[in-house]
Amino acid sequence: MKIIYPGHACVILDGSRRVLIDPFVPEGEIPVQPDIVAVTHAHADHMGIVASFSVPVVSNNEIAHYLRGKGCITEAMNIGGTIVVQGVTFTMTQALHSSWIEEEGIGMYGGSAAGFLITMDGVTVYHAGDTGLFSDMKLIGEIYHPDVALIPIGGRFTMGPREAMMAAEFIGAPIVIPIHYNTFEKISQDEQEFARAVNETTDIEVVIVKPGMEYTL
Repeated sequence: MKIIYPGHACVILDGSRRVLIDPFVPEGEIPVQPDIVAVTHAHADHMGIVASFSVPVVSNNEIAHYLRGKGCITEAMNIGGTIVVQGVTFTMTQALHSSWIEEEGIGMYGGSAAGFLITMDGVTVYHAGDTGLFSDMKLIGEIYHPDVALIPIGGRFTMGPREAMMAAEFIGAPIVIPIHYNTFEKISQDEQEFARAVNETTDIEVVIVKPGMEYTL
């Protein structure tokens, strides 16, 4: 499997299927046509261009209802649930964050923010979504044993590096890829310092994937 990182929280899992998560890139393009799109929550910097794809969109019930009104094919689920789409397994986890559909005037409630455990080709990837640290990340590690964790480190709107270090230990995935940082000035972070701190104090490998680059498992 390849993990392609267009930027921000947008990630593509490229294996037997192409799964696109949170299709927002502030500059540049999303480089592939996905088979499935997953949306963690309703903020514009995560929904992005989701309505432009004519493939199944996996999301919470509120976002799915909204996107059906825009003609999207949707697969609604909720936290704790598991579904299989085109042979890819999606389990929705909690995330400590807000969720508001911002495209419609003053907006509307977008349901609970979430993360996803996505299993394809025998590999499980945990995309934490926008979230603060929560202790049940330990259960995510104990139950699902993800191979890779995609963790926000930007701070202000999500965990910062200090909390993300603890999240990495809670989850216990052997590989951690930081996301959701340096897109805007308010979430500027030194990702190399985060990587050094984790790599030197744990058995976890932090892999820095620059926007536009990819990592092959």
